[in-house]
Amino acid sequence: MAASFLKTSSLSVRKKLLQQTGFPLYSTSHVFHEEDIKKKLQQFTGGSVDLRKEDCGIGILTLNNPSKKNAFSGVMMLQLLERVIELENWKEGKGLIVCGAKNTFCSGSDLNAVKGLGTSQAAFNKCCFDSRKSNGWRSRINHSMQ
Repeated sequence: MAASFLKTSSLSVRKKLLQQTGFPLYSTSHVFHEEDIKKKLQQFTGGSVDLRKEDCGIGILTLNNPSKKNAFSGVMMLQLLERVIELENWKEGKGLIVCGAKNTFCSGSDLNAVKGLGTSQAAFNKCCFDSRKSNGWRSRINHSMQ
């Protein structure tokens, strides 16, 4: 039951619960420390993640880094986290459209930013860990579309 609650609750609630229980948001067994990662990602500038909220309850999230085919820079990765938190707290929100600037969706991550996180194995583990961790957000999207 607790695992189910953690998957469906907002990031801030999950973070508070994990901090109260003594578990860090990023497990040290994966050799990731949140503040260290944020500092490294801020070094890789370029692009932005823009959010426009329409009065009708539809959000439009735009990946905006057209010179690199909207590849995620480090700063964009951090901005995406901020936008997701903002969307989770948006009470009037009914749906979300995700698009890329200049008729290109997204070519993935800027490999310079991924490489800057450490060894290729550490970067791979980080990506896999984040993908497993964000299941709750994705499941909310799938449920809202049904």
